[in-house]
Amino acid sequence: MVRIASVLGPLSRGLGEGWTEKTRARWRTGGLRRHKRLGHRPILLLAAGLSLSAAMASANERPRLYTHQTYIEDITNDTALPLSDPKAMLAWVLESLPDRVKVYPTENYYYFHFYNQGVRYAGNLRLDMMDRDQGKLHFAYFEDLQEWKEDAPLTYNAFDKSDGVLVEKVDRLVYRVSYGERQVIFELNDLSKVVPPPHAIGPDEKYLGPVFDDSGMRFFLIFNPQLKVFHYVLDETIKIPDQFRLSTYTNRILIGVRTGFAYYLDVRMNRKILIGVFEANSRVNNYFDGPFDQLPDNFVVGDELRDAILAVEPSLKDTIDRVGGSFDRSGRYLIGPYVTYRTEDQLYPVHYCATSKDVPAANYYQCFVVEQQYGEYPVPLPLKANAIPEVAPKAAKKKKRRGR
Repeated sequence: MVRIASVLGPLSRGLGEGWTEKTRARWRTGGLRRHKRLGHRPILLLAAGLSLSAAMASANERPRLYTHQTYIEDITNDTALPLSDPKAMLAWVLESLPDRVKVYPTENYYYFHFYNQGVRYAGNLRLDMMDRDQGKLHFAYFEDLQEWKEDAPLTYNAFDKSDGVLVEKVDRLVYRVSYGERQVIFELNDLSKVVPPPHAIGPDEKYLGPVFDDSGMRFFLIFNPQLKVFHYVLDETIKIPDQFRLSTYTNRILIGVRTGFAYYLDVRMNRKILIGVFEANSRVNNYFDGPFDQLPDNFVVGDELRDAILAVEPSLKDTIDRVGGSFDRSGRYLIGPYVTYRTEDQLYPVHYCATSKDVPAANYYQCFVVEQQYGEYPVPLPLKANAIPEVAPKAAKKKKRRGR
C-alpha cells in the first residue's frame, strides 16, 4: 500500500495541487510508464513475436536455447531503426510480430525489446481497459533503464483512427490492431474464472481480482476492509513458474530463485503472502519489480477496487476512476505493500512483527504492509510507534563459491 515517492523517481508526475506527501507516496504514473526489460533474447521478432501461448500450450515442448551468438549479432547489426518516427516504429513492431499474439499481464501491456546501434531499447503496446473500445492504442519505447545511468527520453503516443491506426474488438478480450497493410490480433488474458481457494482468503477479506504479473507469477489481490490493507497472495492453483529457497533468517520466508520475490508463510492460513521484491529490479522497472503495475483491470467488479482504495485514502474521493487512475490518465494509485530489499535482512522486520507478542493478534495482517525509504529498513504498520531491531539475527554462514 505504501511506496515512498523515491520509488517512483523521475516517473512520478502530474499530481497537481492539494496532494499530500502521503498521497504522493502511493501514486504511480499512468500510460507513460517505462516497461520492461529482461533476458538476452535480443531481437523483437524472437523476444515478443513468439507468443508464449504456444510455449505454454504443451508441457512436453522442449525448452528454448538462448545463445550468446545471437546477442552479439544483434548488437553489431548496423541497420538503424527510425527511432525519431513513432509511426514508422509502430509499423516495424507490428511487422515483426506473428499474426496473433497473447497479452499475459493483467494491465494489458504487450512488452518487447530490441537493439539499435548497440543499445538496448524496451517498449510496449497497450490496450488499456479504459479506452481500447474507443479505438486507442498506447505505444511506447525508450532506451532501457539501468542503475548506472540516468533515464533517457521516452517516446510515447496514444494512436487512434485519426493516425491511421485501427483498433477493433473481435471478441471478448480479443482485439485487432491494423496499421497500413498490417493486422495483428491481440488476445488478452482471460482470467475471469480464476477464484482463490478457501484456504487463500480469510473470512474478513475481500477478493478484488486475479493478477498476472509480467514476471509470470499469478496472484490474488486481496483487501481487508477492517484493517484497510491490501495483500498479493500467491496463486498456487497452477504450476508455479519459479523455485523457492528458505531465507537464511527464518524458515517462514521463502525467496524465488528466478524472480527474487519474497513470500511469508502465513501462520494462520495455508498461503504465501508477497512481502518483498529485490530493490534493484524495482529501480530499473523490469519484469521483477513487483505486481503493483499489473492490477486486475479486466476483472474488477463495479467500483470494488475504487471503494477499497478510498477506504485507505479518503482524500482521493472524486479524483480517481474505478481502477484507481486519475481522470487525466497521468497517474494511478500504487498498491505496493511489500518491502524493496537489497539485502535479505531487510525482510526480517516483517517476521519480527508477525511473531512479536507486542503486536495485538487483531493486527497480525498489518505486519505484511510496510513503510520504507529506499535502502532503509522497512517498518511494518503495527511497529511504526515501536523500536524494531536494526539488524536481523546472524544468518548461518554460507560456503564461498568460486568462479563467476
